[in-house]
Amino acid sequence: MNYGEIKKYDIANGEGVRVSLFVSGCTHHCPGCFNQDTWNFKYGQAYTKDTEEEILDALKPDYISGLSLLGGEPFEPQNQKTLVGLLEKVKERYPEKTIWCYSGYLFDRELLGESRARCEYTDNMLSMLDVLVDGEFVEALKDITLVFRGSSNQRVIDVQKSLAAGEIVWWQHQD
Repeated sequence: MNYGEIKKYDIANGEGVRVSLFVSGCTHHCPGCFNQDTWNFKYGQAYTKDTEEEILDALKPDYISGLSLLGGEPFEPQNQKTLVGLLEKVKERYPEKTIWCYSGYLFDRELLGESRARCEYTDNMLSMLDVLVDGEFVEALKDITLVFRGSSNQRVIDVQKSLAAGEIVWWQHQD
């Protein structure tokens, strides 16, 4: 897996101050995408053990709320195996920190149902996510007033509550 960028102090892609990993590779190719360079699976740098340690070290401070995965597309099957390994380590070292993920794939239809995104790692990956912002970016529905999403079709989902309930449960900001 390749990645385009690691942001160590991100406040735009999830609640609180976060470490954000922008993975490479995306087959959605949404018109108006803010990160078109990452569509190419070979874009950026190779993800290595050193990269993983850099991310884990960046998560250490108490003021870091958690990790956000973006892209590119984290749920491309080519990215899931590597990301599951990272998420397992994050959950082991920092169980109190949250994990957010941004995906163009729809939670209930494409990640839980049959689709090109589903592979042997999908359920494990979902089991470690706290929040999923799902749905392709739609330029005609772009709204800069939305919290943690770019277009009004996208949903901010509480993954664990949704898995337990068997239906979509919206994420609620915690005060």
